[in-house]
Amino acid sequence: MAAVSVIIPTFNRAEKAERAVASVLKQDFKDFEIVLVDDSSTDDTMQTLTRYRCSIKYIRLPVNRGVSAARNTGINSSAAPWIAFLDSDDYWLSQKLYAQMEFIDRNPETVACHTEEIWIRRGTRVNPKRKHRKPSGNIFQQSLRLCLVSPSSVILKRSLFEEVGLFDETLPAAEDYDLWLRISCRYPIYLIDRELVVKEGGHEDQLSQRFTSMDRFRIRAIVKLIKSGILSSDQMTAAIEELSIKCRIYGNGCVKRGRMEEGYFYLSLPERLGSNGDIF
Repeated sequence: MAAVSVIIPTFNRAEKAERAVASVLKQDFKDFEIVLVDDSSTDDTMQTLTRYRCSIKYIRLPVNRGVSAARNTGINSSAAPWIAFLDSDDYWLSQKLYAQMEFIDRNPETVACHTEEIWIRRGTRVNPKRKHRKPSGNIFQQSLRLCLVSPSSVILKRSLFEEVGLFDETLPAAEDYDLWLRISCRYPIYLIDRELVVKEGGHEDQLSQRFTSMDRFRIRAIVKLIKSGILSSDQMTAAIEELSIKCRIYGNGCVKRGRMEEGYFYLSLPERLGSNGDIF
């Protein structure tokens, strides 16, 4: 059995998927398996990846189901005790897996760790803003504000998914934010302070480009967590405070744009969390 299962979800990114696969095969750490899940691409992804079929497990979904379903399929089709994700528009530097597995060997209590990244936007390197600074350790409260862990940078112990569940396939976006909250409220997520992932952004097929606001999906994730009953009192206080902020911002934005019913729904949502009904 390999030590790490590398899950690569892809949809209509033939050339970039090939680059992602190649970056894994160039890793200094070699004890891995690659599970590439093609989310029913309509381009030449299958043909482009033919040359790698002896090096990867290729799974093609019969219908397009979204990135969460593709990642979950990869998890369920893999076997290693550690799972790493690589979005097909990103790629790894050669020491990425070695650095993480070395960290895990030195810190055996670790169940999750991530790395720093190089950000490329429309072909140009950019510096992350201060609010995007990656934390290490107990990162739950910082993670409530925005997503601070990149799927392409993280490695997770497989047993985590048995405890916290898989990616939420009902969320069309912010599915990673949702998972990191479910993990970080229970365990530390450590940071390796080295840029070991190249993360590309700004292209039209990214989920973040398809939605004018991600906050409504983050709100759903926070509500789900609040209602789960697993948060400590301090965590609950922080979650409710952040929920109120996000609901106020998103609700006022809806009202400003004339979506009155939706706006008032979100503005009143924090006060309605005491009910047992499904608010969504």
